[in-house]
Formats: sequence, C-alpha cells, structure tokens
Amino acid sequence: MSDEAVQATNDDASMCKRFAVQQGYWKDPYIQLLVKSGQRRAPEINRGYYARTQGMHTLLVKFIQLTNKDCQVINLGAGFDTLFWRLKDEDLLPSLYVEVDFRAVTSRKCQTVRMRSKLLEGIQATCQGKSVVIENAELHSPGYHIVWGDLRNVAELEEKLTKVVGVDFKKPTFFMSECVLVYLHHDKSAALLKWIASKFPSSFLANYEQVNMGDKFGMVMAENLRARGCTLEGVAPCKDLESQKSRFTSVGWQGAEAADMQTVYASLSREDIYRIERLEFLDETELLDQLLTHYCICWAWKDATNLGEPK
Repeated sequence: MSDEAVQATNDDASMCKRFAVQQGYWKDPYIQLLVKSGQRRAPEINRGYYARTQGMHTLLVKFIQLTNKDCQVINLGAGFDTLFWRLKDEDLLPSLYVEVDFRAVTSRKCQTVRMRSKLLEGIQATCQGKSVVIENAELHSPGYHIVWGDLRNVAELEEKLTKVVGVDFKKPTFFMSECVLVYLHHDKSAALLKWIASKFPSSFLANYEQVNMGDKFGMVMAENLRARGCTLEGVAPCKDLESQKSRFTSVGWQGAEAADMQTVYASLSREDIYRIERLEFLDETELLDQLLTHYCICWAWKDATNLGEPK
C-alpha cells in the first residue's frame, strides 16, 4: 500500500464533507477555504458523513466541557479538518489543539492557511499578541499546532509532541482519529494505542472507522479500496464491535465502548433526523443501512483524574 494512496483518501473525505455542507447538513464556513468543490455525492453518503461528524463532535465537546476547556486535543491523521476554527467559534477551544498527518498533507494545509486570510486571522485571534510560525510544512502558535509525522513511528511522534509542541502528558487529553488506524498494520496501531495509554494517564480516544468487515458487503468495500491502492492493513480489529473494543483494552486502556453508525444515526434527535431527511429525497434506505452498519465509533478511556466518561 502506498502512502500517497492513503493521503488521497483525505481529499476524497474532505470533498464529501464539503458537498454535505453545501447541501445544508451542517454549518462549516471554513471547509470551502481548504477544500475544492467535488462531484455530487449520493444522499446515503451525505447522511453517513453527518452522523460521523455529529458523533465525533458530541464526544469531543462533552470532554472539553468536563475539563472546563483545560485539556489538550490531538487529532491523528487530521487532514484538512476545520475543527480548530469551529471550536473557536463555539468558544470551546482547549488549551492546546494539535493536528498530526503526513508531511505532504500538512504542507498543503499550511500553505492554504498562509494564503487564506480568514483562516490565518482565526488562528492569530487566539495568540494573545504572539506570532504564528509557518515553516517546514508545519504551523506553530501558542494554542494550535499542525505537525507532520508518521503514526507508525511512535518514538518520532513522542519526540515531536514533547520537544516541538510541548504537550503536557499529565493534562487530560482527547485523541481522535477518523479512518486512520485501519490503514496501519495492526501491530503498528496497537503500538500507538499502547503508547498513548502508557503516556497519558487521563485520556480519551474516539475512533471512527469500518466494522463488520467479514461479511460480503465488507469484503466488497475492502476490495474496492484495494483497487485504489488502499489496502486495509489494519482491518483485523474491524471484525465487529467487540474486536474494536478489545483492541484498546488489550493494550492498557481502562475501558472501551462502541456503537455502529446506525445506532449513532438513530440517537440523533427526532427534529434533527427530520431536518436532514428533508434535504434530499432517498427512495430506498437499504444502501444507507448497509453503510451505517459497516462503520462505527469506538471510544476508550484512561481516567486517572476521575473526570467521568463522555457519552
């Protein structure tokens, strides 16, 4: 599997999110500044992305509120995510927000931020007079960092977070990853998750990715990705919800829970479901149901400070 093929999945996901925003599923005034407009997506895809975005955002916001914003957020494989700016608008910025991705991805994002005044000014507004430094495919400011690194190299990641970013390992920290771990060989993702559990005694990790990949629909999905050069090297823990949870508890996490996206979708308020289902007509829900049951959000925690579990 090539790193370039994996990086290309960022472009595809980002364009899917932009199209869903254009259709009115959720508000994001920043994504159009980072992501070019792509081809039209099916309503099933848009609803799936809405559930994904809402589910991950809900867990993150509850964690930030539990800590009264005195926490860190580390977004693994962040791509062209706009979450930093959206949290700023919601007055929910943590004390430190860090994004990690391949150098080729961070280089493009940093260059775009440099050129888009609305993005750059949004960061500067949080700097209390200090400067924003963009160089070597990275961005550094007092509360927001974009850094490049390989998640398969835990030692390199730890050095960068320690020496360049200044992460406080004792502070409550929320990790998030969306369709990232599945592209790492299981041994590499297990090493990463074990490192986080050992270094961050008060931590929470929300992971969005595939599940139920052993059935026919899952195998076809994996084959389609393989044809694009994206072999799912880390698909083993995606067998079912129990295997998703055990990948965390087996390497030192205190506990873990998981829900497929059909459950997440059904947990949305009736008003919200009614609103989004009026945006686009969907004649048959079979494909939507299949998609939602083949993705999940799994969340795990180490709660040394007794914060409580965001749910």
